[in-house]
Amino acid sequence: MIRVLIADDQEMVRMGFRMILESHDDIEVVADVADGVSAVSKARELRPDVCLLDIRMPGLDGLEVTRQLAGPDVTDPLKVVVVTTFDLDEYVHTALRNGASGFLLKDAGPALLIEAVRAADRGDALVSPQITVRLLKHFDGSSVKPRAKPPSEPLTARELDVVKAVARGLTNTEIGAELFMSLSTVKTHLASVQGKIGARNRVETAAWAWRSGVVS
Repeated sequence: MIRVLIADDQEMVRMGFRMILESHDDIEVVADVADGVSAVSKARELRPDVCLLDIRMPGLDGLEVTRQLAGPDVTDPLKVVVVTTFDLDEYVHTALRNGASGFLLKDAGPALLIEAVRAADRGDALVSPQITVRLLKHFDGSSVKPRAKPPSEPLTARELDVVKAVARGLTNTEIGAELFMSLSTVKTHLASVQGKIGARNRVETAAWAWRSGVVS
């Protein structure tokens, strides 16, 4: 059972998300809250598997909540998916930098919402490919963010192939089909890459690829 917390200042949105999520037998909504302060408090109390956070909320916005629950300084981070109406690069940048495992627009539809929750729960991530490519290109030589640190040891040729595919927004299944690898092999390469570059998830891996110049 995937335990989910919903944080959104609109009651109708929270009700709608709850109905969509709880229509699936493997998902349980353990709390829904209307502001950022309550989101942090409830998330730390209940330790849900996935937190769905709106950006514009009273108290603390969803980006700050993401930082407090999933940021690089958090010892035991939670999985966060930001779900918002606003498709703004600055929001996506900040959400990912603050540790979000996914970024989804509210009009994406029920199927993508469910997919994003399940992806976050298994340590994967869902960011729509068009947002991923548009956004992460900014990491390539950006003056706003420092360039990526070199890996602790060189990546193999196949690991580089996997990284490049991740940076294009491909799923593990799509990577396997493109590179003629089994799903388990893709996951093994991805885990090895993340260990070498210090990334916690595929979103950070994609960001590293753009920032380091592996893709351009």
